Amino acid sequence: MNAIVQDFGVAVRRLRESRAWSQERLAEHAGLNRTYVGEIERGTVIASIVTVEKIALALDMSVADLLGALVGSAYLSPRSSLNL
Repeated sequence: MNAIVQDFGVAVRRLRESRAWSQERLAEHAGLNRTYVGEIERGTVIASIVTVEKIALALDMSVADLLGALVGSAYLSPRSSLNL
């Protein structure tokens, strides 16, 4: 899988663990299947933007904050390839 997918999974896992939540608890709060949360954390599936939003809301944060852990990487450096 792509590095950004794996890095996103690591970020989700770290945020979940910082709250002492199980994958099941995050899944319940996000309205997702626990198995799917595990796949996201392992970087074996690509989460849609809708799923990213569900996870962010479950963790009581914005999508921007959730993705913020990835800023600084070549693929998400501020304004890199987005021409903003």
